Amino acid sequence: MAQQRLGIIMNGVTGRMGMNQHLIRSICAIRAQGGVALKNGDRVMPDPILVGRSADRLQKLAKANGITRWTTDLDQALKDKKDTLFFDAATTQLRAELLNKAMKAGKDIYCEKPVSDTLKDALDLVRVAKKAKIKHGVVQDKLFLPGLLKLKMLIDSGFFGRILSVRGEFGYWVFEGDWQPAQRPSWNYKKAEGGGIILDMVCHWRYVLDNLFGEVESVTCLGATHIPKRVDENGKTYTNDVDDAAYATFQLKGGVIANINMSWCTRVRRDDLVTFHVDGTHGSAVAGLQNCWSQARVNTPRPVWNPDVPQPIEFYKTWQEVPGLGVYDNGFKTEWEMFIRHLYEDAPFKWTLLEGAKGLQLVEASMKSWKERRWIDIPALKV
Repeated sequence: MAQQRLGIIMNGVTGRMGMNQHLIRSICAIRAQGGVALKNGDRVMPDPILVGRSADRLQKLAKANGITRWTTDLDQALKDKKDTLFFDAATTQLRAELLNKAMKAGKDIYCEKPVSDTLKDALDLVRVAKKAKIKHGVVQDKLFLPGLLKLKMLIDSGFFGRILSVRGEFGYWVFEGDWQPAQRPSWNYKKAEGGGIILDMVCHWRYVLDNLFGEVESVTCLGATHIPKRVDENGKTYTNDVDDAAYATFQLKGGVIANINMSWCTRVRRDDLVTFHVDGTHGSAVAGLQNCWSQARVNTPRPVWNPDVPQPIEFYKTWQEVPGLGVYDNGFKTEWEMFIRHLYEDAPFKWTLLEGAKGLQLVEASMKSWKERRWIDIPALKV
């Protein structure tokens, strides 16, 4: 058994998502377990170099996680031929430029989504990657959540019969920042900095719908700016000039209808911050981030409409929790391991830059639907 080194240029890992999910809970966790096991018995050990703008933050982050390499000079990092993979979790607006630069330097790439802020740039990335003959992947983390893995198990078992509809509810109240600090950075609410919930979340819904329920064929979407003024991290009031909520309906291949509400202006009264309620002819299920509950046809209660008496059925108690299959690892880490195996032994990995571009396609169609107040068809992407 041999150990192989994977040099990773990790850009944007001083941010919340890059630091917590990708650096600490994925790469550092993989290092702690002795690397990624390959079929031949070898193990791949990630050796990251952290890249960012703040030397002080990089140094502290590296030291806290047992990492020896960091730099504020991305161009110099890209010149090192021993570091073969470039990862980006920084700002969406700069991502296409950075990925282009990395691919031209001969690096394989793995990145957060959205892969860019326009479909045109996303498709250009696919073409550059093809020409450069490099391997590429895009984070599709929600597919690896325990709740959705349990839901996928129900789908694959035929539990639902014919799936009729999907109802997704995502969001929570993000404080305005005046009397209580906001839980999200202010850039989320600024168009110039790549903000907006449609750009942020519809990319997720594309891969969830495509992979679990059927390819998206058309969309109608209504966006909204519910809270026009917010207060930033420095106590300064600013104008929210993007959508902070959106309400979308999708028609899927095979006839399934999906409705997904997304909002940073809603107070939660459901099982989780995101839930997917799936109805089928033989059963229904509701999945959150970690858990999933089901109700079979034979166990479905028989409610009768009577507004004159209190509801006699305790509906939550009529559902059964779906048991898991063993221990579920962190979803981001799971996909990292799959991509590393793809790099070293060409294991299947379908979540490429083209899949990332499909997310931008649906984002732009949703924005167009909102602007033109009509259904928009989603054709197959041609590169």
